[in-house]
Amino acid sequence: MNVGSSGGGEDPETMLDVNTTPLIDVMLVLLVMLIITIPIQLHSVNLDMPPPSNRPPPQDPVVHEVAIDFDGTVFWDGAAVPNHAALEAKLSEVVAEPDQPEVHIKPNKLAEYGYVANVMASAQRLGVKKMAMVGNEQFLN
Repeated sequence: MNVGSSGGGEDPETMLDVNTTPLIDVMLVLLVMLIITIPIQLHSVNLDMPPPSNRPPPQDPVVHEVAIDFDGTVFWDGAAVPNHAALEAKLSEVVAEPDQPEVHIKPNKLAEYGYVANVMASAQRLGVKKMAMVGNEQFLN
């Protein structure tokens, strides 16, 4: 074992570790400055809502239900539609009305996505504005 003398004949070893304390201090100051300069964001969305009204709506909306069976068969208000052209004709009638009725699309749980997508694409292409998917509770399980 070598023990150095107290006389200090040799130079002490140079310390090779980097002192990170000033670096951490500077980073903390920058972090505090960043937090202070960020503007306060409001987590709310301001909407202009109409005033409440106690009057009932003038009339119930007309609703057409389009059911899609598991094999791709399309039903318009309970009656089977023979082909895609007939479905597009019915959708065109809906679009032609001045106060467009609602079209509720109700797919079967086992129906392929392609069948449902075809019906929705046709409705969108023809200009149906009031379209909704109903019966989604069957997909929860």
